[in-house]
Amino acid sequence: MKKDIENRNDIELLVNTFYAAVKKDALLWPYFAALLEAQWQKHLERQYLFWENALFYTGGYLGNPLQKHRKIHQKKMIENKHFKRWLDLFFSVTDSLFEGEKAELAKQRAYNIAVVMKLKLVVQTGVHKN
Repeated sequence: MKKDIENRNDIELLVNTFYAAVKKDALLWPYFAALLEAQWQKHLERQYLFWENALFYTGGYLGNPLQKHRKIHQKKMIENKHFKRWLDLFFSVTDSLFEGEKAELAKQRAYNIAVVMKLKLVVQTGVHKN
């Protein structure tokens, strides 16, 4: 039986494992490839704070993910297939490492994020592909 997501160490394991999978993914990796090593570490740190806040309500994340993704979308269009792949990878990684209430909450939060991002970036701009 796998354990549930319980603390910051578990968040770091989830985030690190997820982004290791992203690095190997031909569809998603081009959106991250431009990050230099220093920027990559900052990105991971922001993700730790984001997911820690999303699951444990720590208040440690103060960023605006939608704004950042809008900038990315303007440079390189994010399509429906990217949201699907992101969710598939996130769910797969989460399920491979954890089970329980917080693991399910992480997947629900990821789904909600994808829906809102897709609505704000793809549907509202009127520029979308499948």
